[in-house]
Order: sequence, then C-alpha cells, then structure tokens
Amino acid sequence: MAGGRKVSGMTDLLVRFVSAMAMAAIASLALWFGGGVWTAFVVLGAGIVLWEWNLLVRRFGIAPLSEITWLLFGALYVGAAAVAMVQIRLDYAMVTVLAAFLLPVIAVDVGAYFAGRTIGGPKIAPSISPSKTWAGLGGGALAASLVALVVFGADLLPGTPDFGVVGLALAIFVGTAIAIVAQIGDFFESWMKRRAQVKDSSDLIPGHGGVFDRLDGFIAVYFIVFCVAVLPGFVG
Repeated sequence: MAGGRKVSGMTDLLVRFVSAMAMAAIASLALWFGGGVWTAFVVLGAGIVLWEWNLLVRRFGIAPLSEITWLLFGALYVGAAAVAMVQIRLDYAMVTVLAAFLLPVIAVDVGAYFAGRTIGGPKIAPSISPSKTWAGLGGGALAASLVALVVFGADLLPGTPDFGVVGLALAIFVGTAIAIVAQIGDFFESWMKRRAQVKDSSDLIPGHGGVFDRLDGFIAVYFIVFCVAVLPGFVG
C-alpha cells in the first residue's frame, strides 16, 4: 500500500509538471507572436475564467438578481484584467512584458510557496485558505521585489530608477504591492470556491484544477493595472 501511494504521488507530480510546462509553452508562444495571437490567447483565457466564474456563482444558492449582479461583476473584473494584458503587449516588447509584467507575479507564487513550506508559521486567513501563511506572503513580496530590482537595474522599463536607494525602495514597494494584490486575488477566489463548496474552479487542467485557479493572482494584479494605467489613457 505504501508503495502504491508513493507511485501515485509521483504520478500526480509528473502530471502537474507536464501540465505546467505545456501551459508555459503555449503562453510563451502567444507572447512571442504578440498582436492578434496574444489577443486571441488572452480572450480565450478570459472566456474560460468567466465560464468557471459562472459555474461557481451558480452554486452559491443566491437569488436570481444577486446571481446576475455577480455575473456582471465577473465580466467587469476579468474583462478589465484581459484588456490590460492585451494593452501592455501592444505597448511593450516581449522581453519587457515578460520581465516587468509577468515574472513579478510568477515570482510571488514561487517565493510564497518556498517560504511557506520552509518557514511555515501563522496563517493569514485559515478559514478561507488554510495553506497561506504570513511567511509565504513575505517570501512572495521578497521574490517580486528582487525581480523588480533587476528590471530597474537592466533598464527594461523606461522611466524606472537605476540601482540605488530610490531604486531599492521602489522595487520593495512594487514587489510588496504585487504580492498583496495577488494574495487578495487568491483569497477572493478561495472564498468563492468555499461558498460554492468545491475544491477547484473546474478540472480543465490535469493536476492543477481550473484556469481561474491558476490565474486568480494575475487577474487581481492586472485589474489594478487596468484601473491605474490603462483606464486613465482611455479616458484621457
């Protein structure tokens, strides 16, 4: 029995790894091509997330009017993030988008995972997401800050400061802000799943659950990017 559990665990890990590599490869190709390919990729991802969002909301057991309100909010929330993702690729080269706009969010997940597993400690909100710790949040903020500092030092994003006190302070601020917003997005989706009484938003991705499960932090971060950077440009 022990051997069977070990094989099963290794199989699950392999499935997760292969799925993650496939997702990374597809996203990288779409990002490299840019233009219509990237737009189609983002629109497809947003459409799947909205489908999963609607599945969760329908399990809330709320009144029809409340359900419609939730669906409209989902369309605005996910749609705004998608617009920001498309606009950023239109405004910047692939390397800049990858290093300055995608890697910091990825670094939050990686840093939070390793810090949470290594340090552990008090939970942030155990009733919503039992695995998230303050140490994990700090690790995510540190990892994102390091990525931001490299981006500033390499001058990949015009208008950002070089290495120095100002650059270090801004990198820490940006990294911490990204980590907090991504964590809020994660908690929000976890709350929705608990309200719907499901483990994952769907079972589309082997070993990973749904697309919403993988993009909850990204959506929250890019929603803020839309509000702060994209929307003012449209209004102006």
